[in-house]
Amino acid sequence: MFAAAVWIAQIVVFVLALCVIPGNRKPSTAMAWLILILAVPGFGILAFLMFGGTSVGRKRREWQRQVNERVMEELAREEAPLPPPGAPGADGTGALAGMVRLNQGLSSLPMSYGNTLEVLTDYAGCFDAMRADVDAATDFVHVEFYISAWDDWTDELLGSLAAAAERGVEVRLLFDHLGSHGIPVYKQFLEKLAGTKIQWARMLPIRPLKGEFRRIDLRNHRKILVVDGTVGWTGSQNLIEPGYNKPKNHKAGREWVELMARVTGPCVRQLNLVFSTDWVAETSGSILHTLAETPTVPGRPGAATEVACQVVPSGPGYATENNLRLFNSMLYSAQRRLSLTSPYFVPDESLLSAVTTAAQRGVEVELFVSEGADQFMVAHAQRSYYEALLRAGIRIWLYPEPYVLHAKHFTVDDDLAVIGSSNMDYRSFALNYEVVMLVSDPEVVTRMREVQDEYRRLSRELTLEEWTARGRPARYLDNVMRLTAALQ
Repeated sequence: MFAAAVWIAQIVVFVLALCVIPGNRKPSTAMAWLILILAVPGFGILAFLMFGGTSVGRKRREWQRQVNERVMEELAREEAPLPPPGAPGADGTGALAGMVRLNQGLSSLPMSYGNTLEVLTDYAGCFDAMRADVDAATDFVHVEFYISAWDDWTDELLGSLAAAAERGVEVRLLFDHLGSHGIPVYKQFLEKLAGTKIQWARMLPIRPLKGEFRRIDLRNHRKILVVDGTVGWTGSQNLIEPGYNKPKNHKAGREWVELMARVTGPCVRQLNLVFSTDWVAETSGSILHTLAETPTVPGRPGAATEVACQVVPSGPGYATENNLRLFNSMLYSAQRRLSLTSPYFVPDESLLSAVTTAAQRGVEVELFVSEGADQFMVAHAQRSYYEALLRAGIRIWLYPEPYVLHAKHFTVDDDLAVIGSSNMDYRSFALNYEVVMLVSDPEVVTRMREVQDEYRRLSRELTLEEWTARGRPARYLDNVMRLTAALQ
């Protein structure tokens, strides 16, 4: 009798799950949850209740809607920026013009022109350059990094932030509650911050008593630095030393390899608006700065000039997956060459179709990923896609251990690129707040090609023969982890 009751209860639960789970979810995601609940009912239901939702709450989504409306109203009062004669998409037609309209429709931010952009790959050099910008600040400094720590590598930069606050500059710092909390020096970080005049807040904290309770692994993964509204930074690097302050990484010699972009010009205002939106959401303050005009300062020597940039924020605060839609549009626009760099490449069906279709229609497609893994489950989920990619004709380059290729960027043909914080995986598309820049400029792509050439020089190519020869246990593990990647 008891066994029959359990069996009937399982059927009832599964039937109810069939009614609830597929709603507003991708079929693959819904199927993964249903399989888990059918296989392990008790655990599956508990996991779904804890991790099945991606909502950040009505209040936050309403706030995002209001911000978008305010931006659109302000843009309507401004004279629309005109592309220089002969610029791609200047006549409002073609693939780039379509992408620009798509991005502006999703996130309200337009394409901006007349920017300078510098690509930087030196880890310590990025901190030094950021510090120099902070030391020159006179009005405000806005800092937003997924992971932040006060360690030997960041001491001078954070010291400069503290000094700026002491001399009257408004310094505001955001860091993700989950990403930073897992760092061994987190307690010391908070103690040092408390001894400064830096204004700071955690992003996406869980505070049930204040009505802030949501899926616990939603994260703000953005990396932004804005100084006086004239200089901006974004990319993949976190505010922490390259081994993430973890003894096991130091022992193995494991360091993160990054890429950042330093920009000046009108797109800095857009980066600042993204920061301001997050600051207000976390502090219940007022909008600090929107798209008001700020002086344009020249870039540093060697930076590309007259660059067209469009900042594209994304995340669960939006009803659409802004970054995924942009990425797919770019992949389908490719005619000759695609070079992709993503530490976590776990594509959904649409992205997998876009990238393999590009290769099958004759585009030269290459993917740079790490040979080693810093995240067990994601790494095996990623590897489950290698065979399909290789069979489609995509070349996979494995960046050597013990380094972690953490840079996130890709180039399309000779004049289109994306630089930012977003990986090409389920989490970055659906669960993380991200920010990327769409860049249209041959000089920037040439510089990024140099970076990709260096990746290729250091990496080894994975062949289909090598991959298909791996053992059954490895295949099994990859496939199981692929299923878990869809549990979003």
